[in-house]
Amino acid sequence: MQCDKLWTNARLATFAGEGLGIVDRGAIACRDGLIQYAGPIDQMPRLDAVEIIDCADRWITPGLIDCHTHLVHGADRAAEFEMRLAGASYAQIAQAGGGIVSTMRATRSASEADLVASALPRLDALIAEGVTTVEVKSGYGLERDSELRMLQAARRLGQERPVHIVTSFLGAHALPPEYAGDADAYIAMLCDVLLPDVAAAGLADAVDAFCEGIGFSREQTHRLFLAARRHGLPVKLHAEQLSNQHGAQLAAEHGALSADHLEHLDDDGIAAMARAGTIATLLPGAYYFMRETRLPPIAALRQAGVPIAIATDCNPGTAPLTSLLLAMNMGATLFRLTVEECLTGVTRNAARALGLAHRIGTLEPGKCCDLAIWDIERPAELVYRMGFNPLHARIWSGQ
Repeated sequence: MQCDKLWTNARLATFAGEGLGIVDRGAIACRDGLIQYAGPIDQMPRLDAVEIIDCADRWITPGLIDCHTHLVHGADRAAEFEMRLAGASYAQIAQAGGGIVSTMRATRSASEADLVASALPRLDALIAEGVTTVEVKSGYGLERDSELRMLQAARRLGQERPVHIVTSFLGAHALPPEYAGDADAYIAMLCDVLLPDVAAAGLADAVDAFCEGIGFSREQTHRLFLAARRHGLPVKLHAEQLSNQHGAQLAAEHGALSADHLEHLDDDGIAAMARAGTIATLLPGAYYFMRETRLPPIAALRQAGVPIAIATDCNPGTAPLTSLLLAMNMGATLFRLTVEECLTGVTRNAARALGLAHRIGTLEPGKCCDLAIWDIERPAELVYRMGFNPLHARIWSGQ
């Protein structure tokens, strides 16, 4: 058989099946951007390779996946961070024109080119750590033109850089000033006007919402999810971050890909997620940045067999984090996740959280040849270190 590239003399963490799927003496063959073989070198079929790369005993994992980000937005909120450090409350910051409304204003005033230019450095930081797939949400425009512009900018990122971009329509992120006091009318507009436009333009791969006391109710979220289903779009949800609104249970009832945050998740929500196969996406960067004290119910999620993903939640207000390696370290130190849970959380389970387990997340024949090659002695180093990047090479679609 012919292949384009063959990586030899490598140690593999394939993440195929259970656990890390370690192969001590491994090889990976690629043809036309897809993995042709990944496994022990002594079991590899005879291959004629155009190019052979000696990995010098380095480790190869799947390219990392950041499955929850708000990467595209206008401006930042560093001034609010400074205000909080000086003792200002959330209400005081909001009264001073801060909070999500400030990001909304900056995003609405930004052109598509502006949004792309400001997002690229954040994306480059992720790429530099071996990330090959990034989910990007809208949700800072909160009206038709700027929401579409955010999603168009996100798609553009995938043209500007060698990376898979997955988009989520998060129109139900917050209530814009134009609809103050009438969230039902805003949800109706999303369902009847904006979501159909987004779907017709092919700009979203999923629909997301913020189901929370300061966000949208369970019933409003249910209406949005029904509309998403009519357009053939899968759903995911910001759920149980600040209080228990039973959003995760609702998301699971709609077959959601993931429910994210989950600090206030209860047993009924966990059971529903387990039945539906909904991934629990944990966001330790937001937990850290907001100085939260209530941990997600990790032990109960484990016991119920709910798969756990980890993401940066990169956003200007509550998680200005552009390091998936640091997110893993936070997951281990703050949430007491194991090394295996952290690593599967940014590979196999992150792929499932995006509905892309058939394409990415493991080193198996037929999947995208997205690889991260590391200068490490053991996989635990990817979780253990802080502020240190041991990436040797990043391969995206075989290149």
